[in-house]
Amino acid sequence: MAVLVEYNDNIKMPEGVTCSKEVGTLIIKGPKGENRREFMHYKLAMNVKTGNVQIFVRRPSIKQKALCGTWSAHVRNMVKGVQEGFEYELKVVYAHFPIKTSVKGDNFSIENFLGERFPRTARIMPNVEIKTKGDQVLVSGIDKEMVGQTAVNIELATKIKGYDPRVFQDGIYIVRKG
Repeated sequence: MAVLVEYNDNIKMPEGVTCSKEVGTLIIKGPKGENRREFMHYKLAMNVKTGNVQIFVRRPSIKQKALCGTWSAHVRNMVKGVQEGFEYELKVVYAHFPIKTSVKGDNFSIENFLGERFPRTARIMPNVEIKTKGDQVLVSGIDKEMVGQTAVNIELATKIKGYDPRVFQDGIYIVRKG
């Protein structure tokens, strides 16, 4: 059986995007801002050259090859984030009681949900911006994981427990990712 001696993946940086590496941390800078992420593993290595990020492992196992692919996807998402950014669109849906939404500090407040007296809150992750316009909520930022987590926090804050979701459809739902 043949043994793979080395496995590597190269990611080229587009125009206007620079990358650097500090001890275990990859830093990618672009027109929208700066993205940082830790990449540490005892077998995998990452080299940063001008306009190129190389991820490689010598004599990889199946799991280490998979981790190389995961790291490559993370780096590509970081590059896309500092170039274009990520945006989730959520829609406010209600049948009877009008839902009022607002941003208060690092919390997203949902008032009058199902006629409740006390507001429900969802945590806004760092470096994420929220805009509300009518029945639309736009969540945007440069870190894909933080933007997605904020959108899910908002969606989960309006989850109705103990009732049939086919009948009670009030809430805030993700309608577009990107």
